[in-house]
Parts: sequence; structure tokens; C-alpha cells
Amino acid sequence: MAELRHSLGLSAFYHDSAAALLVDGKIIAAAQEERFTRKKNEAEFPEHAAAFCLRQAGINISQLDAVIFYDKPILKFARLLETYLAVAPGGLKTFPTTMANWLGGKLDLRKTIRGALPGLRPDCQILFTEHHQSHAASAFYPSPFAEAAILTIDGVGEWATTTLGFGRGNDIKLLKEIRFPHSLGLLYSAFTDYCGFRINSGEYKLMGLAPYGQPKYADAIRRELIEVKPDGSFRLNLNYFNFLSGTTMTNEKFHALLGGRPRGTEEKIGQRHMDVARSVQVVTEEIMVKLARHAREITGSKNLCLAGGVALNCVANGIILRENIFEQIWIQPAAGDAGGALGAALTAWYAQPNLSPRQVAVNDSMQSSLLGPEFSDAEIEATLRANGAVFQKLEKVALLDFTVKLLRAEKVIGWFQGRMEFGPRALGNRSIIGDARSPKMQSVMNLKVKFRESFRPFAPIVRRERVADYFEMDTDSPYMLFVAPVKKELRRTLPEHLTGLDLLKAERSTLPAVTHVDYSARIQTVSRADNPLLYDLLLRFEQATGCAVLVNTSFNVRGEPIVCTPDDAYRCFMNTEMDFLIMGSYVIERTAQPKMNMSRRVAPQAD
Repeated sequence: MAELRHSLGLSAFYHDSAAALLVDGKIIAAAQEERFTRKKNEAEFPEHAAAFCLRQAGINISQLDAVIFYDKPILKFARLLETYLAVAPGGLKTFPTTMANWLGGKLDLRKTIRGALPGLRPDCQILFTEHHQSHAASAFYPSPFAEAAILTIDGVGEWATTTLGFGRGNDIKLLKEIRFPHSLGLLYSAFTDYCGFRINSGEYKLMGLAPYGQPKYADAIRRELIEVKPDGSFRLNLNYFNFLSGTTMTNEKFHALLGGRPRGTEEKIGQRHMDVARSVQVVTEEIMVKLARHAREITGSKNLCLAGGVALNCVANGIILRENIFEQIWIQPAAGDAGGALGAALTAWYAQPNLSPRQVAVNDSMQSSLLGPEFSDAEIEATLRANGAVFQKLEKVALLDFTVKLLRAEKVIGWFQGRMEFGPRALGNRSIIGDARSPKMQSVMNLKVKFRESFRPFAPIVRRERVADYFEMDTDSPYMLFVAPVKKELRRTLPEHLTGLDLLKAERSTLPAVTHVDYSARIQTVSRADNPLLYDLLLRFEQATGCAVLVNTSFNVRGEPIVCTPDDAYRCFMNTEMDFLIMGSYVIERTAQPKMNMSRRVAPQAD
């Protein structure tokens, strides 16, 4: 294999397309295609994300030594064919469309990649990794561990749905796997669909809904839907599912087991849906804990790395953490398919012969997952002027002091700074922020700013050294991937007569905007090294109020991706009831803005 000085990893065609670029094995840039096309969960070839990565690295396409795709299309195609043959004639409705898609470009992916990336050298290698190898690489290689157990859990790759592996130095070995159709990710997605949420984006909603319910159906799930062994391995009872041969995830037998038909997308959420959500969440947590215990047993490692879409279940991650199965846990912030692009590039890099030993970063090598585009003040001002915006520019200290003043007045602020985050979470650069002490903040943000379901919780951000003063956790959580309880002394007793969504009416703690109805919170810790500006904002807010916690949610509205450019941010801001937008050094007050021409788009190039 020729030296891969410049290598581009890609994920595409299924869900959450992305690109990631390495230079001499170092992560330079990574981004999801949806941020550029503005189509949530974009599945098309990530041409815009790839172009950004090249710009960020300061190279052109002819300098690439390899392009690496995150799974093996031939194996995936073989699995599809075998599945159709096994259930024939059951899959007749979907077979023609599926085959047309594959024969239209997915199968001969080398040709598709060269066509989508004109300018590649003839000797540029087009390589492929297995899907779960990509996930494992994305979890282990950027981690702060010299060796670690690795768990990857998702819907399905080629055949694998769950793998257990071990990483040491430059090498990863996958030791065990669970194969399609037996999938924890597909089980969770089936319940997501049943509760009326969209698969591949509504799983967060199901997890957020679960604390409002009781696990009334957990025994039925264990008894009828999934057989779980002591080591965490499992088998689905396929008599209850329709995803092998039909166009839906579940069937009438599944619906009867759970007491009724699936919820319509606009249908009111009832107590039964809450109980169903809680039940599958509890079973998922049990399986993940068993898998983690088995991983510790098999590998003997004190460290655990996690990736795959199910690794974004931060409630289950928090339970694994509190069970003290491992001394340390690190989770890839882009744990889903987008992270597979990065994992593919890393797999190819570490597969090279005679490579120097991997250097382990003190925290990790993800650079706080701030791997996307950034924009200068000049570019931001040009966008504001093009939109006819009214704004003022402030120096850093004045900007922070003014922001603190707004937060204390319970204003909702769009916060746009530095490089965009890679992965599904806004981590303080493409965020909406507010005062966590405000009793009205959750409902205002959900209904007037995010335009989403009222029950969904928001995350707290807190300086790393203060996290244990507010939450029953004392570990790094820079990527918002652990849920932990709010400290008992900060909680308030809930009225006994409140149940279901009525629990939202009660103040659950002294931090009501970030405390879920079960007294939990999805925590992001911030250190000065992670994000100096955000850290200073938290520090100044604490100095002014005595409170070290703010609300952080992603800068987007329901159904749209997180904002990428200044124009995205301004347009999103103007379409909501956010009070202020703070973008770079600029302060924009919504009520001072002229009526916006929403047909105009401004798209400056990123630095």
C-alpha cells in the first residue's frame, strides 16, 4: 500500500452522509453533508462535505492518496439478496426499488466515487472497510487509551449489528459479533416508529419520552420480542416484526402485544406511549450493561470505547458508567454513520505497514469534535450587511459581559462561534443557550424557538471542575453522551397528583430548565482547553449569579439540521422567537431587525 499522506473517509447512501480528512494520520476536518445541503439526515454522496474538508486542509483533490468508504457494498448487497430470497415472495413490494438503487450506482462504488470526485489521480486508491470496523476505529483510535475494549452497536452494517472488540496500539481485533436480523438498533427503531417518531432521527425523542412512563411492557418485551443471554447476546423473535419482508417495522402481532395500533405522527402522546417508551429503554439499558460486563470479562481491559448509533443512548451510557464496570469510558461523539467516515480513514491509516506506534492524546484526538467550518468576523459582517441586518460589534470582554447580562434577564440566545461541531450534538459553537435556573426556559425553547415537542429535555453545560457540585458524576463528559442524576440536595419534591406530561408543570430542581422529570440531566462538561470562549462565559455567568450551569441546545429548529454558515444562523434566528444572536463579535437583537426576504441565501466560503 502506498503511503496515505492525504486520505478522505466517506459515509454515504444510507443515513447521515459525511466526509473526514486525515493528513499524516491527524484528523484535520470532518462534517456531515446535511449541514451544507440543509436536508436533515442527508443520505446522498457527501460532495459538499468532501469539498469543505479539502479546503480546510488547504489541498486539492489531486493530492488525495486514498478515498476510503465506510462499508463494503458487495457484502451489503449479498445480505440484501439473501434476505429477499429467505422471505420470498414477502419482499416483492420493495425488491424492484431496492435493486434499482443498487444497480444505479451503489454496487460499483469505485466508479461512483470517481464520478463524484472528478480530479482524483488514477493511482488514488479507492478502499473499503467493513461497517463495524469503521465504527470500532472511530471509537478506539481517537480515544485517550493505549488499549481498550470496544463495543459497536447499531441497526446493521453489512451483516453485523453488534461487535465486541479489543484495541491496542495500532491494532483492532473484532472478537465477537451478532448478525442481522438480530439487532438492538432495529428493536429500538421499531419502538421509535411505533410511538410515532421518525426512524433515524426520532430515537432521541423516544429516549426523552421514556422517563414519563412506567416499564409496564418490559416483561412482555423480554418474554416475546427478544431473548437475551447472560453475556448480552440476543435474538429477536421475528414473528413480531415486518422489516424483513414489508415496508413497515412492526406487524399486528407486535401491536396486539403492546395494547393497540401505532401512534400517528400528529396524534396526541398518551400514557401508553410513555409506558412503551420506558419499557424498551429499560430493556435496552439491561442489554447494554450485560454487553459491557462481557466485554470487560473477555478483554480484561479497564477501558471501554463505544460507537454505533445505539452508543448515542446517553441514558444507557450513564448507567454503564455508574455500574463501574470500567474505570474509563470514551464514546465517539459522531457515533452514528457519520463517524464511520472518520473511522474508515483511520482504519486505512493504521493498516499501513511499518507505521510508527500510535501516539495517545491526553484527552482524545477529536479536538473537542470542533472539526467543521469556521467563519471570520469579516465574513459574518458581510452576511449581516447582505441581509440588511442591524448589529453592533463588541470586543471579547464586553461581548461576554453583555451575554451574561442577557442570560440573567432570561433571554434566549443563539450562540455562533468558531468551528462547527462534527456529530449530532451542538457543543457550544452552534448552540442556543439560556439560564438553567429559569422555570420557563424549557417550555419557551421547545415551543417558541425549537418548535418541537414540549416533553423533550435540554442539556446543561458546566465547567468540568464544577460538575460534581451539581450532578452525581465526577468525570469528563465533553460530548454530552452521559446522563447522570441531579444532586439530591438540589431537587424539589414533585406533587404526587402529577403524572405524564403534567410533570412538566413542576419545578424539579433549582435548575429546572435542565432537570428531566426523573431528576436526570444529559451533561456537557467544558474545560478551558476544550472551548476557551464558552468556558469564560460560564465562569463570568457564575461570578455574576453564583450558578455555574447554563442550558445548551442545538442551533436549529425541528426538522432542520444544525446551522453551518452565518446565513443559516441569521435565517434560523429570524424564523424563531430567539431574543438575541451572538455571532462572532457581533450582537443582533431580533426585534431590531427589518423584515427578512427569506428567498435570499448568502453562502460565504469558510476559512
